[in-house]
Amino acid sequence: MPDLILLFAVSLVANTLSSLAGGGAGLLQLPILLFLGLPFPVALSTHKLASVALGAGATLKHLRAGTLDWRFSAVVLAWGLPGVWLGAQLILAVPERAAMLALAVLTALLGVQSLLQPQLGQQSAPRARHGWQLWLGGAVLFGIGMLNGSLASGTGLFVTLWLIGWFGMDYKQAVAYTLVLVGLFWNGAGAVALALQAGVHWPWVPALLAASVLGGYLGAHWGLARGNRAIKRAFEVITLATACSLFWKAWA
Repeated sequence: MPDLILLFAVSLVANTLSSLAGGGAGLLQLPILLFLGLPFPVALSTHKLASVALGAGATLKHLRAGTLDWRFSAVVLAWGLPGVWLGAQLILAVPERAAMLALAVLTALLGVQSLLQPQLGQQSAPRARHGWQLWLGGAVLFGIGMLNGSLASGTGLFVTLWLIGWFGMDYKQAVAYTLVLVGLFWNGAGAVALALQAGVHWPWVPALLAASVLGGYLGAHWGLARGNRAIKRAFEVITLATACSLFWKAWA
């Protein structure tokens, strides 16, 4: 019971922040699973399964708000899901330290870029929805999907910033797409693929699912209420904190 209470509290904080910033639940949730004794592959698949509930909680809020364009959502899923599946198949062959260091550097760059561009993501200006620009944007989403299938920390943040920088969304829109499409569908596909390889620690799943649904709803509610500037600040804090966490885990 003490483990479950600790797990629920940490996961609720992690998922609320992730839902507000558009990624980063693995910053706190995966380490607590490892701290409580799960092997890395089992912790990763258990975390992925719980992240599906984060997407479900956020989906409830954003469906009511009418935030998503489902035609564009289909594009994100069509490119991202094959990458997620491939990344999940390759996870056991990837050197963990090298992958974490590379992801830490890239994640830190996301936060720095956002800090250096005060107007980034403050206004919506849709673009790159046709021709070669759409294909290139989709190819990058495929690559991020591979990272999502093989690693737990920070990949939603990559999707959020790519939707802003390439497709012209503001932070509020990009976070909504990330939470619903990455949180619910990408993580769902990754959870199934990883569970088939490593298994899931089922006794802890109910506490994780409850924290994820509640955190997803709360973060989405606060994000819609506070606006783009608050979401941008949360994104920057989470990206830099995630990068520090990845550096620490890679060298520990």
